[in-house]
Amino acid sequence: MKLFALDMDGTTLSSKNEISSENIEAIKKAQGLGHKVMVLSGRAPESISSLLEKYELDLPIGGSNGTAVFADGKLLELTSLTDIHDEKITEEVEREAVPFKIYTNKGIYFHSEWTARLDQVLSSGAVPPEHFEDENFGKMTRIPEESEGMFSDIQTLLQDEELSIQKFFILVLDPVQKERLLTAMKSIEGVYVTTSSPFNIEVMNINGNKGNGLKVMAKYFNIPLEETVAIGDQYNDIPMLKAAGFSIAMGNAQEDIKRVSDYITLTNDENGVAHGIELVLNSITEAVSS
Repeated sequence: MKLFALDMDGTTLSSKNEISSENIEAIKKAQGLGHKVMVLSGRAPESISSLLEKYELDLPIGGSNGTAVFADGKLLELTSLTDIHDEKITEEVEREAVPFKIYTNKGIYFHSEWTARLDQVLSSGAVPPEHFEDENFGKMTRIPEESEGMFSDIQTLLQDEELSIQKFFILVLDPVQKERLLTAMKSIEGVYVTTSSPFNIEVMNINGNKGNGLKVMAKYFNIPLEETVAIGDQYNDIPMLKAAGFSIAMGNAQEDIKRVSDYITLTNDENGVAHGIELVLNSITEAVSS
């Protein structure tokens, strides 16, 4: 039995934010043969579940970069930032006055000035033209709906003792600001800093990453890490690609991601996930027949 860990955006999802019938067929084929297939995404668990339900896929998930891991209808592990981390991260982000949101065990909360700060940077002339062409631009810069959670002061949120923060998502469209914030975030002890596009920063607990999410799921299903397969395209996928027994980079992946992977599949618009899964399934068949 193998465990396949699939990233979503830029990987399982096409540039049109859809899961192709070919990818769905390959996922169900792997499941039908007795293998486990999970989603490991930077998206919140609620977002992943909603999308999978749309395509009638029943998969265990690791949301918010593997900090919230679920299988068989139960939470396996929740890796949260400490209150001190939350305060230090917020302090640095507020210094730059950029849009940001937080992923919690009670859903996503947008900063109350998200829209105003986004408008300001978009009109500043500091956003590189290529950012507007990136397939993630629309998703990451969307304006929050009125029904979504909002906050203006992190301390107010932290007064809720039942709430914990798994991830900070910081939108940094100005490359100069991004470099400053990356330096500041990496100076905070006990956090893990990564990106999932050219214009965002994601900050989690040092143990909150997709590699740990993969390990938690593998342990739950009693599958050795050597029998795991990870497929991804961005920097936040590196921990799971390094942890997996076999790593596959998407054809549209960053070059750094391709260099740390065992195999490069097709792009997300060419059913690269299906191609990668079929490659592994065929290798298993060949190994058994020989």
